Amino acid sequence: MINKGMALTPGGATRRAITHVDMDAFYAAIEQRDRPELRGLPVIVGASPTGRGVVSAASYEARRFGVRSAMPIGRAARLCPHAAFLPVDMRKYQRVSVQVMGILGDFSPLVEPVSVDEAFVDLSGTESLFGSPLDAVRLIKTRILAETGLTASAGLAANKFVAKVASELEKPDGLVVVAAGDEARFLGALPIERLWGVGRVMAKALGDLGFITIGQLQRAPRAVLAHRFGKHGEILHDLAFGRDDRSVEPYGVPKSIGAEETFGVDCTNPEQLKTTLRSHAERVAAELREGGFSAGRVTLKLRLAPFETHTRSVTEGPTQDGLELYRRALALLERDRITRPVRLIGLSASRLGPSGKGQLDLLDPAALRRERLARVVDRLAARFGEGTVIPAALLPGRGAD
Repeated sequence: MINKGMALTPGGATRRAITHVDMDAFYAAIEQRDRPELRGLPVIVGASPTGRGVVSAASYEARRFGVRSAMPIGRAARLCPHAAFLPVDMRKYQRVSVQVMGILGDFSPLVEPVSVDEAFVDLSGTESLFGSPLDAVRLIKTRILAETGLTASAGLAANKFVAKVASELEKPDGLVVVAAGDEARFLGALPIERLWGVGRVMAKALGDLGFITIGQLQRAPRAVLAHRFGKHGEILHDLAFGRDDRSVEPYGVPKSIGAEETFGVDCTNPEQLKTTLRSHAERVAAELREGGFSAGRVTLKLRLAPFETHTRSVTEGPTQDGLELYRRALALLERDRITRPVRLIGLSASRLGPSGKGQLDLLDPAALRRERLARVVDRLAARFGEGTVIPAALLPGRGAD
């Protein structure tokens, strides 16, 4: 554990105390818990090692061989051929996730799930119940281990960004505390990639300017970064000093809902691409309706052989209609000619908002009929199982149009 000081409220000023709790190698850890013969051995959860998907999770034993999440499964098999390769069991992982989120909810009403295995918790003002924020985080970790048999790493700070960075530094089973006022020093020695929004392209652009560590970025004038990178430059300057005023938003609207498929053999058939895209659209639409959301942006994801990923997006009026999602994605697919085989195709819906009357064109009887039919199909699926009713276009031998 790195202890940067316990006083999260120096000088008597009221400070937020926010923890980021991140389960360790979540999918793989659950499988090791449920299969004692796999404990201490490398475990890789994802596609078949002879398939063409990616790694969803890797145990720490597998990570020692260089295996990482989102890595092509074939490469993972070459790096760690003796690992146990297991399929994704999302229903099981979601059940454990609900259990973990329930534990966090016992410590604060302000719990913001980020994904199935991580969440922010605002512990401000809970001292009379659980002691100091540090005491509360220790209790959280203890309860998660006792009730799930799994370990979690946590970061504790005065804001979400710093808490997130802190939680990543001492995995597995770590606890890193950053005192209020110590954010800039804590971040200074870390690589620039630790900043939100700094991926491979941005890291290279910053590196070309001589910024390798966050501390070097702290010494850059804000105006220089704003001139070079626009609004994003100003955000990077704030993050470099650990400034983040965002509140913990309990059980907020998800950022996006999506579906994707990696083909067993690179796809060169335009009709197969369309049919797969239509299936994705219906699946995403069903999840939108189940969550009570509509989506204003549709994004098409294509991974071309050998492993080059492209995305295209369009923003229009909000919808939760599967056919409308498909039409928007199809327009993106047909916008540019695809000259190489397709390894993966995906569709995601974002800019989510609450659904409601008026989201479909009330002057379009076909749209209204599709909405009513979709809700009937949702009820049938809930009763008899997914796939009970599917669009005729998805039947074998039928086109997607």
